Amino acid sequence: MSGPIKNDRRVILVGTVETLRGAARLLEGIASDEAEVLGAVVLTADELGAARERNELPWPVLGTAEDLARLHGRFGFGAAVVSIPGVMGAAMGRVSTALSALGVEERVLPSIHDVLNGGASTMGHDTALGRAVFGGSSAGGGAAGMDFARLIGRPARALDHEAAGRALRGKRVLITGAGGSIGSELARLCASVEPETLILMERGENALFEIDREIGARFPGVARRAVLHDVTDTEGTLRRLVSLRPAVVFHAAAHKHVPMMEDHPSAAVTNNLFGTKSIADAALAVGAERFVMVSTDKAVNPSSVMGATKRMAELYVRSLNGSRGGNGQANGTNGGTHFSLVRFGNVLGSACSVLPIWAGQVSEGGPVTVTHPEMTRFFMTIPEAATLVIHAGTLGADPRTGRRHEVFILDMGEPVRIVELAERFVRALGATPRFPDGFAGRGGPSVGPAVRVVFSGIRPGEKLHEELAYAAEELRPTEAAGVMAWVGELTERIDPAYITQMIAEMSAMKSVQDADMVIRAIGNYVQIQNKQSTILPSRGEAA
Repeated sequence: MSGPIKNDRRVILVGTVETLRGAARLLEGIASDEAEVLGAVVLTADELGAARERNELPWPVLGTAEDLARLHGRFGFGAAVVSIPGVMGAAMGRVSTALSALGVEERVLPSIHDVLNGGASTMGHDTALGRAVFGGSSAGGGAAGMDFARLIGRPARALDHEAAGRALRGKRVLITGAGGSIGSELARLCASVEPETLILMERGENALFEIDREIGARFPGVARRAVLHDVTDTEGTLRRLVSLRPAVVFHAAAHKHVPMMEDHPSAAVTNNLFGTKSIADAALAVGAERFVMVSTDKAVNPSSVMGATKRMAELYVRSLNGSRGGNGQANGTNGGTHFSLVRFGNVLGSACSVLPIWAGQVSEGGPVTVTHPEMTRFFMTIPEAATLVIHAGTLGADPRTGRRHEVFILDMGEPVRIVELAERFVRALGATPRFPDGFAGRGGPSVGPAVRVVFSGIRPGEKLHEELAYAAEELRPTEAAGVMAWVGELTERIDPAYITQMIAEMSAMKSVQDADMVIRAIGNYVQIQNKQSTILPSRGEAA
C-alpha cells in the first residue's frame, strides 16, 4: 500500500474479522484528515453476525462482500483497503472484481500472518492453490512444502530400487489408468528402474498427454508408448496387448468415487469389473509374467457399489491363477502369469479427493466440510502407495509354503479421524479451524483467518470405518517392508462355476439404466452392507 489515495477520502476496509483487527492496529496512526474510514466489510454472513455481536472492531460493520454494490450506492466511498489472507485467493479475486466494476480504488494491506510467513499468496481454488499445495511428486508433499506424511502422522517408505529393478528392469511394463493419481506415480517409479519399454495406457486424452510429456522430459532414456485406449473395449484391449506384449501389467484404471457410483452402478460394473476382466484376460492370453490389480479397502465388506464392483474384480482376478495361460503354463506357477491384487485405503492429494476439495473450500473462506465427527480412514501418500504396489508386484513365492501370494494389503498404520486431518490441514494452510458448538478440536494457536468446519453427514455408500482385510484372511508380513500378504489357499476357495455365473449375469447389467436392478444383481454375488434396498443375500461368496 503506497502513495496517497487518489479518489475522495471516504474509505472502507474489507477483510476477515481477524485481518481487520490487525488492520485496526496498523491504521491507528492515520489522522482523521487523511482519510475517513466509513466502516468495515467482512466476507461472509457468519462473520457479519459474529463481528456485530462481539463489537471487536473500531468501525461499524456495514455488511458482507456481497453487499459492496449496495453499500457503494449508499455511502459513495472512493477507496477500499483490502486485507484478505493469501489462502483465500478466490475471495480476494471476487472482491477485486466487484471494486473494479464500481470504480473504487483498491489498496491491499497484507495480513499479519502473510507478512510473518513471507508475503501474501494469491492461491485461488481454481488452479493456483491446487498447484501450490498438491503440485510436484515428492514423497513428502507438494510444491508449497506441505508435508503430507506429517498430516497423517506417519513417515512414508521409499522405493526399493534394487528389488524393483530385479522385477522390472529390461522388461515391458504396462500401466492402465496411467494418467490418474496412482497410475502416474507408478509410471514415474517404473521409469526410474529402466524398463525396456514403459507403456502408458489411459482413456483420458489430456491426462495421457501430460504423463507422457512428463516421463519423456524426466526420463529421456526410457523408451515409452502412449496408448489412448479404454480397457472396457475387450477386443481392442486384446489387440493392443498382442501387439505390445507386456511382461508386467499394473492395472490402476477404475471408477473410484463412492457417491457417484451409487447413482451409476452400471458404469461401475462396466469399468471396475469388466475393464479388469478385459485387461486381465488379455494379459493371460499373451503370457504376461505378472498382473497386479490396484484394489481398495472399500472392497472389504463393501457398503457401496464402488466397493462391491472392486470386490467382484478381485474375485475374478484371483480365479485366473491356476488356469492355463497363453504359454500353456498353469498361472500362479513360475511358468504362467501370476495374478495378484493390492488393497490399500485413501491416498492424500489425489484428484477430486478430500485435500483438493478442502483447499478450495479454504480459499473460498470456508466452510470446510467433514462428513461425520467419528469417521475414520486409512491414509497414505500417493508416492508411498505406488511404491508399495510395485514392491508387492515384485514378490515371489512365500518361502514357508512355496506358493505365490495373491492378495497383498499395504500397512497403512492406524486409521485417522477425518476431522483431525481437516484440523491439521486448515492449520497447515495458515488458518484457524472453528468447529460447531459442542465439538472441540485438538486445539492450537489462533493464527490467520478463522475457517468454519461443518459436519455434512455421511454420503450414500460410505461407512464410518473401513477395513483392509476380511476376518478370514490371515495376514503375514512379507520380505517387502510395509506389505502384508494373505497366506491361505485362496484359489481353492473360488468355484469356477461361481465366477462364470457372476460374469454372465453381470454382463447383462452393463447397459441397464435401472440402478436398483443393477444393485440387486450385484447383491447376488457380493453382499453390500447397510444398503437401503432389496439386496438379495450373496450366494456363498468366497472369503
